[in-house]
Amino acid sequence: MADQTELQKQAEGFVAALARLFAHRGSSMEVAVLALGKTRCEVTGYDNWDGGTDIHTITIELPPPLYAQVADRIETIEQSLQEAAGQLLKRYSNTWLEGFVITPEFATDASWRGRAKKWLEGKGVTNQGRVRSDNVAPYVVDGLLFRSMPEVHLYQAFKSMGVSFAPLPVFLRGGETYRRIEPDFVVFRSGILLVIEIDGQPFHQESPADAHARLTLLQHEGARVERIHADECDTLERASDVANRIMQVIEKHAGQR
Repeated sequence: MADQTELQKQAEGFVAALARLFAHRGSSMEVAVLALGKTRCEVTGYDNWDGGTDIHTITIELPPPLYAQVADRIETIEQSLQEAAGQLLKRYSNTWLEGFVITPEFATDASWRGRAKKWLEGKGVTNQGRVRSDNVAPYVVDGLLFRSMPEVHLYQAFKSMGVSFAPLPVFLRGGETYRRIEPDFVVFRSGILLVIEIDGQPFHQESPADAHARLTLLQHEGARVERIHADECDTLERASDVANRIMQVIEKHAGQR
């Protein structure tokens, strides 16, 4: 086996640095692809120019739910990664990156046929938000999509309480002022509809003013909004404390009606 090139040896660090570049730009789509994909760096060619240059290709295999969300922008993402990678390649001599190739991860679960048949029968089909490709929800739990682990923790906390709630639901307003929003959570209890937004999530760039404007679709119809910070749900235990606090908020609103 031929010795690995410096880029191959440092592929994980290279991809991590690239993810940080996109994080500073607020580009959650590229960060999700880099962070959640399986990366493989291979030498795919050689050029004799300037003392010899190794030509590399980086392949990223994405989990199927994430690939499905960005499939219509694969070429754009590959080009974006290629352009940003040029800034990092300056540290390597005699090295050229031909490009990135993004593919879906192959199934390794022998039970995939059974799950596929259930899906065809309508089991597990959901109208949960599929989200815009520039704001992907790469985590999947119980067949549902989530944008971050704090959301997953809060979902698990609500699920254990027996409360009626919807994670990442789709709300539409038709007519000439058509709008579509996908709040993080909606909880319905004691006659109160409470919208929960998790702030401070990784690579979340929305300003408070933009968030307020987005949620007016529901607030003007009487929904209440509760904002919490992602750090408050960084573990399941802390998320459970948040869920209990939210129940107290709902009961307080209910008592004021």
